[in-house]
Amino acid sequence: MDLKYSTMAAGPVVNKKRISDPLITVAIILIWLSLLIFIVYPLARSLWISLVVDGKLSLAHYGYVFTHQWLLTPLYNSLGLGVLVATLSTIIGFGYAYGLNRTNMPAKGIFRQLALLPVISPPFMFALSVILLLGKNGLITKLLGLTHFDIYGLPGLVLVQSLTMFPIAYLVLDGVLKAINPDMEDSAFNLGATRFQVFSTVTLPLALPGIASAWLLVFVTSLADFGNPMVLGGGFDVLSVQAYLQVTGMFNVARGATLAVILLVPAMIAFYLQRYWIAKRSYVTVTGKPTSAGVAGVTPVTKWLLTAFASLLSLTILGFYAVIIYGCFVKLWGYNWSFTLENFTYAWDIGKDSMMATVTMAGIATAISGILAMVVAFLMVRKDFFGKKAMGFVTLMGYAVPGTLVGIGYIQAFNSPPLMLTGTMWIIVFCFIFREIPVGIESGVATLNQIDPAIEEASSNLGADSRYTFTHVTLPLIKSAFFASLAYSFVRSMTAVSAVIFLVTARWYHLTALVLSQTEIMRLGAASVLSLFTIIIVMLAFVIIRWCLGSSANSAPRIGG
Repeated sequence: MDLKYSTMAAGPVVNKKRISDPLITVAIILIWLSLLIFIVYPLARSLWISLVVDGKLSLAHYGYVFTHQWLLTPLYNSLGLGVLVATLSTIIGFGYAYGLNRTNMPAKGIFRQLALLPVISPPFMFALSVILLLGKNGLITKLLGLTHFDIYGLPGLVLVQSLTMFPIAYLVLDGVLKAINPDMEDSAFNLGATRFQVFSTVTLPLALPGIASAWLLVFVTSLADFGNPMVLGGGFDVLSVQAYLQVTGMFNVARGATLAVILLVPAMIAFYLQRYWIAKRSYVTVTGKPTSAGVAGVTPVTKWLLTAFASLLSLTILGFYAVIIYGCFVKLWGYNWSFTLENFTYAWDIGKDSMMATVTMAGIATAISGILAMVVAFLMVRKDFFGKKAMGFVTLMGYAVPGTLVGIGYIQAFNSPPLMLTGTMWIIVFCFIFREIPVGIESGVATLNQIDPAIEEASSNLGADSRYTFTHVTLPLIKSAFFASLAYSFVRSMTAVSAVIFLVTARWYHLTALVLSQTEIMRLGAASVLSLFTIIIVMLAFVIIRWCLGSSANSAPRIGG
């Protein structure tokens, strides 16, 4: 067997082999067919719109964008905002995950749950709570007498997006830090290294694939976000909002599609830079050898600093979401602050059918996307096949494109035979699946890069086929990444807005679309109740997912860290 060694690896790293298993070949073909149908085809239809003028191919739409400053400024703003938010969110997510995985800080379970709050409710409701707290007539603004304070624009967007998107980085980095073999850090301590040296020369370098993946995902999410900039942008215009307004406000689908295509370019550049950088390094830390259970602790000062950091962040999040809970019991937000339970009765009457439909669609999409993401991650890391880089590129496309364009593309692509899906549940389910699998793929790739392929090769040498090896060896080893994939897929399926709002019907209405409609007619009490229902449903789903994965893992052998 051809082996190579790396200075950063805990053992031998097996070179990837060309595919010889028919099951793997079939899986690759089916995945490619799915990607072509549900990502490439809808986006190609939208791209075609941006390239056609009066029935002829033309770059006139692109020429218009790059010759008008009012459209170039949002592009520059989007890039700057994306870099700021991705960097800040990744730092916050890493510090949060490091404290939970490398210290014995108290209340870890509570901190883990609170870190997920920003992503389990409609994003525009979080922005609304920020305005109610920090706006010109906000509670905090009035209490502190901040007469010249302005939350709108870049400061508000950095605050809101960083708080709502740092859980993406945290979920990825939590799995990565859990997978790092503690014996490597213990060995460095035994050789006389200080705690800072161990962190800077062992822990941090081994976490680099997760850090890069987290930064990429947050950057792309920030670029594609339009809900928060729509509410808090003020005079700070971004490209995603401009694309949305062109389509829905000015009914200029061609120009909106053009802006969305332009928005793809920086996301794709970030994707390839990240892949190129990680491909030149080895990060194997799980080798199949027996390991100690513990991790050398940090200093007491560091522990309490990280505890204080996690506490402050959690209290900030709770403060913002307390506004939503308070709104559930307010008679008329902003005018009549008397206590009432009418909002719950009204919200249940109008929302019970939407709630059932949303949970059904999100559950189906989560199960499929979770498994699919791990399969794609396994193929990307462990197999060498034609079109592998292109597969990674295509999976990210569905995530990077603004939801408005995805929704329009799906309507255009699936509004006629042979794939007549418009008006059915499945057009929304497929939209969920192929919009959210990149998060699971990135998490799976980052974790698999730490696991020695010799573990899976040993299973194959003992006679196991690819299916058995993947389900009984690989999947248990990447359980944390699998949970991240399932959790994020369910969250995004429950809280999606921009693409889904074009696809819902009276039979299959989405909960966040209902929240948005109630917000538009100023039924903020009902909108708050529906948002609270969403949070409760998602938290219950997290408990169920953790229980299922935990119970299945108990029967599997513990290997490595």
